[in-house]
Amino acid sequence: MALNTFSSIARLDLADETFLVHRIDAVLGAERLPLSHKILLENLLRHEDGDTVTADQIAALAAGTLDVVAFSPSRVFLHDTNGIPVLTDLAALRDAVAETGGDPRRVSPVIPSDLTVDHSIAAEVAGRTDALAVNIAHEYARNAERYRFLKWGQRLDGFRIVPPGSGIMHQINLEYLAPVVVRRDGWAFPDTCAGTDSHTTMVNALGVLAWGVGGIEAELALLGEPLTMVVPPVVGVDLVGALAPGVTATDLVLTIAETLRAHGVVGSFVEFTGPAVAGLPLAQRATIANMCPEFGATVALFPVDRTTLDYLRLTGRTPDHVAAVETYAKEQGLWHDPAATPRYDERVRIDLAGVTAALAGPRRPQDRVSLHDVPANATAAVNQIRRIRTVTPEDSGQVLDGAVAIAAITSCTNTSNPHVMVAAGLLARNARARGLRTKPWVKASLAPGSTTVADYLRDAGLSDPLDELGFNLVGFGCMTCIGNSGPLLPAVADAVGERGAVVAAVLSGNRNFDGRIHNDVSLNYLASPPLVVAYALTGSVTHDLTTEPIGVDRDGVDVMLADLWPSDAEIDALVDEHVTPEVFRTAYTGFFDGDERWRAVPAADGDRFDWSAGSTYLRRPPFLDGVTGTVPAPADILGARVLALLGGSVTTDHISPAGRIPVRSSAGRYLTALGETHLGTYAARRGNFEVMVRGGFANPRLRNLLAPGEGGVTPDFTRGGEIVPIHDAACSYAVAGVPLIVVAGAEYGTGSSRDWAAKATALLGVRAVLACSFERIHRANLVQLGVLPLQFLDGQNAEALGLDGTESFDLTGLESALRAPRSRVTVRARRPGWAREFAVLARLDTPQETVYHAHGGVLPFVYRRFLNGESGRDDH
Repeated sequence: MALNTFSSIARLDLADETFLVHRIDAVLGAERLPLSHKILLENLLRHEDGDTVTADQIAALAAGTLDVVAFSPSRVFLHDTNGIPVLTDLAALRDAVAETGGDPRRVSPVIPSDLTVDHSIAAEVAGRTDALAVNIAHEYARNAERYRFLKWGQRLDGFRIVPPGSGIMHQINLEYLAPVVVRRDGWAFPDTCAGTDSHTTMVNALGVLAWGVGGIEAELALLGEPLTMVVPPVVGVDLVGALAPGVTATDLVLTIAETLRAHGVVGSFVEFTGPAVAGLPLAQRATIANMCPEFGATVALFPVDRTTLDYLRLTGRTPDHVAAVETYAKEQGLWHDPAATPRYDERVRIDLAGVTAALAGPRRPQDRVSLHDVPANATAAVNQIRRIRTVTPEDSGQVLDGAVAIAAITSCTNTSNPHVMVAAGLLARNARARGLRTKPWVKASLAPGSTTVADYLRDAGLSDPLDELGFNLVGFGCMTCIGNSGPLLPAVADAVGERGAVVAAVLSGNRNFDGRIHNDVSLNYLASPPLVVAYALTGSVTHDLTTEPIGVDRDGVDVMLADLWPSDAEIDALVDEHVTPEVFRTAYTGFFDGDERWRAVPAADGDRFDWSAGSTYLRRPPFLDGVTGTVPAPADILGARVLALLGGSVTTDHISPAGRIPVRSSAGRYLTALGETHLGTYAARRGNFEVMVRGGFANPRLRNLLAPGEGGVTPDFTRGGEIVPIHDAACSYAVAGVPLIVVAGAEYGTGSSRDWAAKATALLGVRAVLACSFERIHRANLVQLGVLPLQFLDGQNAEALGLDGTESFDLTGLESALRAPRSRVTVRARRPGWAREFAVLARLDTPQETVYHAHGGVLPFVYRRFLNGESGRDDH
């Protein structure tokens, strides 16, 4: 039963209706809290139970001395790529509960949960008028099993499916789903969201406290378990000045990503403040908040203000709802107050006037490159790759090193922003007026984040010029940015495969890690939508858009980029005229019904899912196999071998790739042996653990320092050090009873909130990962799968300690060391004629994480709670 120690419960009239609220100002010191911590404080007040949340914790948060917080989001948000594994886990949990005589229906969400089907469509064809129809046909043909499974998921109470073709989850969240203030069952409270994608932070633009979590954390939240985390420091980012004419929101966010990544905000809450905030349109705030993971923060929160309310009205929210948001935010101290002096841990100043046109790449989103420096940057990257590759390039005709193979306007980061989308359309119109065309080797595509984009581009007369340059609609979903980029054009594929050409992608996305966009594309640059169009016209990232002509018009006159770039006034006029509330109301009418294809998907029956033994998309996951009601006794890890020795900035894309499954890969061989001819992508196969465990560490760009070259291979020391695929080696070690570890550098697990990066690690038999530092979500996911994250002490790493990966490792003292958070563990490494003993930090950061690790992961933990008749709690 919820307590009310601080007498914070009060009544508040919102839009002619009275609701109960927990007043934030009832706690002494709350007025000095940053906005994010105020929202956390309200969350604690609402869930005070004397156990998980205590009065002392509430007072400590207000005083700035709380170490760990138990956060209970008001809703969970998933997409199909991570959502299907969540559903398979829940289905497996239902099976396990039923097999012990329990009621499987008890395994259902206790808070509202939405899943958007937005990661399944791929740009199989592009640059043609029927591209959208063809890609949708492929999507439904290839995902029939998965979609029937999602229809079964709708049987779970409180679980809604946003059908395919609706758009990208984050843009839909921003435009439609996010209430900002929740009014439910007589209570009103801030909208808070845990989403299974790093870019859930996009909705921070509306003042909603939300961040990305792994699929396992999402399962916990929707089953009513609070998410425990170290209370993050809060960094205030003071925005001053104004953007120069022609500078886009994309240029701004790439500058912010570079600045904050260099400053160091990993694991922090970032709040934007300063005199320039009030002048930032909501769409620009959303572009910035979306790329929060790229600068490493947990959230990137903007305040609620007039701009917020204007956006809610623009996107069709009802007048009474807008009024309720305004009243609640002002009463609770969540309204933007320029004169406020929150208690920030750090402050950073960014002058918008200093922002210039830029891209980011060729491998990391925080590596901003000024537009005029792109040719040199690309040339240096090509030369670096040439030193690694053994293929000697021959004359490849038009498809030379640096050729733009993919030019994609894609991803919610930018397609949620009408200003950059209209700018792209106007640049295309101006280019066509001069007779310019896209280079023939460029695969161009347009994949908006919601159907509203297609509507206003059409109404503004900008769809036709985009189509004429090959930027035809290819789908409404997360496509090229997640690796659903489809095949390269034949000439490019031949140049790469036969002659070793080093080609590039330019996309308006948020991620450009190695191997993510396309297996055969080595250079990947993030850019604003109008620059994506410009690079499609030039056809090469070694072309200098600032000094060289973008092309020659029909009269033989050189055309410069400045000749085509639209004015801010022209962009603003079209946005004001064509981006209207009616566009959004029309797009979201009957939203959850879907089209005729979705309605025709058969609905599954039964409280338990009927697994098909022959399915290559859906297999019951093994995480509860052999789990009993007894928590296993802790034991030291002895005689472990290194499965992979990795450097710094290893991403979850390296650990668990999302792109196409190569025929010769371990997963490809597995599927081919089953008779599959269309292997598809790892993202589409995440409901099949057999595929995903074979995809563990299988990214062709992974550099394992234990093996030569690139790719997911490693020496198998049970076979005398023979170099084999990592999955094959793991199987050999499992047969021999040898535990495994992974050793890595800094920023291990950077990237998307990909639960399979941790799941595959666990299923490969890896007991611990020893790294210099971890990305927040992946570290938590490892703990939740029963894998122990260990961190080198300051100043230490594998090289400094003399480790070469051939050692045998003992991890000792685990029984006593892992009872409390952040304890130390002793490591003994030895190889013939050499031995070393050193201490490392066990990154179990909260008391609850020590519990999860002791259980062997959260699924065994939750299963045992169900066996004991316990279940999670409701949101209020």
